[in-house]
Amino acid sequence: MLKKVASWAGMMGPALFILSFTINGFLHPGYNPVSMYISELSIGPQGWIQIVSFMVLGVSLMLFSFGLKAALPTGKASRSAPILFMIIGVCYLLSGPFVTDPMAMFDNQQTLHGILHGIFGAIVFTLSAAVCFVLWRRFLVDEKWKPMKTYTLVSGIAMVVLIVLMKIGQLQTGLLNDWAGVIQRLCLILSYVWMFTISHRLNARSYLLKDMR
Repeated sequence: MLKKVASWAGMMGPALFILSFTINGFLHPGYNPVSMYISELSIGPQGWIQIVSFMVLGVSLMLFSFGLKAALPTGKASRSAPILFMIIGVCYLLSGPFVTDPMAMFDNQQTLHGILHGIFGAIVFTLSAAVCFVLWRRFLVDEKWKPMKTYTLVSGIAMVVLIVLMKIGQLQTGLLNDWAGVIQRLCLILSYVWMFTISHRLNARSYLLKDMR
């Protein structure tokens, strides 16, 4: 039962978050999803929508971490992966009420709540890539998860590349800075689709039946 609930949380949380920031980005006055970060949707009268979205995603990933722990009781990544997902979930949860400053990502935050948002954001991006490599080591040796090994490794590498591009864009003006919102979205969507896939596999009837034997 725990794995069932956790797997649905791992699928629905990221899916609803993508839907939320996509629709909200088009409806938010003066917002440009190409150049502006998702966190900036938290600013202004409609900001509560994005704040709630952060918090719902955070709780979803925290629930997912418990299910992952139950699915991987022993062996490689059995402790580290659930802990990383728990930390990611907590950081998303706290990113909601601690609203970012305008046109800032990790650096250049001016207020206390902006600084805290930047710290939580940096942790989320770093650990979202790191957990791919942590689970990749498990998937190399776990027969149930071997089909996910290549996808997991490629996802982790792609996230690292996109995070580096975001950082470069923050340090200079130009194309990467102008497309900062797109680069950030690509990185996050890549992470969420991977999380969704892991959750879906955890939820698959065949996997659950094997695990109950």
